[in-house]
Amino acid sequence: MVVTPPMEDSERLSTLLDLTQDKIVLIDESGSYKYANAAVERLLGYTPEEFVGLNAFEHIHPEDTETVLEAFRRLIVAEKDRTDTIEYRHRAKDGSWVWLESRMLNRKDTTLDGYVVSSRDISDRKEAEAAHRETKRRLQELAANAKDVLWMFTADWEEVLFVNDAYEDVYGQSVDHVEADPSGFLEAIHPDDREAAAEVMARVSAGEAIETEYRVHPGRNYQRWVWVQAQPIIEDGEVTRIVGFSRDITDRRRREQQLRVMDNLLRHNLRNDLSVIMGHAELAREEGGPSVAKNMDTILETGTDLLTTAEKEREIVDTLIDIESPQRLDMCQIVRETVEMARSTFPDAHIDVEAPESATAVALPEIERALYELLENAAKHADSAPEISIRVRTAGENVEIVFVDNGPQIPDYEVEPLFGTAELSDLFHGTGLGLWVVYWIVDFSDGSLQFEPVGDGGNRVTVRLPRAD
Repeated sequence: MVVTPPMEDSERLSTLLDLTQDKIVLIDESGSYKYANAAVERLLGYTPEEFVGLNAFEHIHPEDTETVLEAFRRLIVAEKDRTDTIEYRHRAKDGSWVWLESRMLNRKDTTLDGYVVSSRDISDRKEAEAAHRETKRRLQELAANAKDVLWMFTADWEEVLFVNDAYEDVYGQSVDHVEADPSGFLEAIHPDDREAAAEVMARVSAGEAIETEYRVHPGRNYQRWVWVQAQPIIEDGEVTRIVGFSRDITDRRRREQQLRVMDNLLRHNLRNDLSVIMGHAELAREEGGPSVAKNMDTILETGTDLLTTAEKEREIVDTLIDIESPQRLDMCQIVRETVEMARSTFPDAHIDVEAPESATAVALPEIERALYELLENAAKHADSAPEISIRVRTAGENVEIVFVDNGPQIPDYEVEPLFGTAELSDLFHGTGLGLWVVYWIVDFSDGSLQFEPVGDGGNRVTVRLPRAD
């Protein structure tokens, strides 16, 4: 039987120290290492034998040396027991730098004749902090240069967590004012809009994402309009913060007002004047001879077309002003519903549809109007019984709706202005508004249009819309 002699206390201590994850060293007043446990090889690449005898301050990063020296000196001269922790970079055996967090007790161990220092590798944490600082710096630069107002509030709107400098220009209040009194930003909103704004705030605090518009800037008589999007940040089922932005849409609102005014004036004057003209034309046709009646028919037909154009112009203005945000839409369902409406309006048209069960795209809800416009155009202008085929398909990142008809080929002067390949002028501007409706709705949906002739007669029109993920 072999009896293993008992371990000495120093051997037990050394074994325990070698098993620890932290680097444990003993240094003297000059900073020389007198002992190092096995962790020094894992952290810095040195064996304990190689490490003992090195001077700590000669292996600390030049940018950190003075700070570490001051902390060390301050610690060893302290009269009372004291422990200090410091972070610095230490050179590894391969020449790289390792971030260490070291903890040292100022009481000298008389038995070991030195100071015990324990260190752990914090390189990963330091890299994460550096990345966070860089991200924060970039976000601050973006926020500082953004024209939109970027903001963050607590869930109860009682504390401003962030607001960029654009707030002062858009709302007409200083950032200091709203930070000191978060509810004070309501003072920058038009009195008639404040109640609605407060209701929106309550809904966001309850967890609902909201977008709204209201008037701001008392210094400009509340004549500045903003579009606001607010999003609740929910953690563990509770709203903890509210983030959002406000965008100045004053110019857009002005253009909308101008459009409405011009639209109302145009339709009112056009309708009134045309009614007078057509009334006199009716009388002339009834009281004049056959030749006069023939000319009056032309006048009445032209007047009717003008009234139809005026009505379409009104629909376009309404579409452009009241346009909604793009949504996820099943284009197969929309195509089928649009075809049913077209079949009831044009019973003589043969409309064939080929589509999968569903194909979801991101588009304006008004896309149904654009598709109907294409169907109506094909059905109205066919020289014989309208033959129209519609194919819905997915193609890469798009959903495509392809129309093929047997009508007269759409002339270049109708198509080229849509794509900017020809300048609009008094002589070259296209004769109808229908294709413009289609183009604008598809364009606002971030989609595209393509027109192609088919054989000796007919057209192929392809509508491409972004495919929903």
